[in-house]
Amino acid sequence: MPRGDKSKYTGKQERKADHIAESYEQRGVSEGEAERRAWATVNKDDGGGKKEGGSGRGKSTGHPAAHKGGKAGGEASASRSAADRSASAKKAAATRKRNAEHGGHTAG
Repeated sequence: MPRGDKSKYTGKQERKADHIAESYEQRGVSEGEAERRAWATVNKDDGGGKKEGGSGRGKSTGHPAAHKGGKAGGEASASRSAADRSASAKKAAATRKRNAEHGGHTAG
């Protein structure tokens, strides 16, 4: 199987990669790089391509990559002073208020 061949991935793995890539693109990562990172994440989670069914296939994953986010975020905010966090919160509240005034819909 040539490198980059996605035929051994399940539909679920492909949807997962699409979703991850989309998220990266929204954060300003180029399309190619987002795609590369997305498949790397799927491989990290699932240990590579797996087809549904068959012996030892279609196993669930623990989603290890998905667990890193909260940990990293918690560490980042914990290392900031209370005043810093408070300033950020005030700024965010002001932004939400400003967006509400302009009738912009907020992400729910």
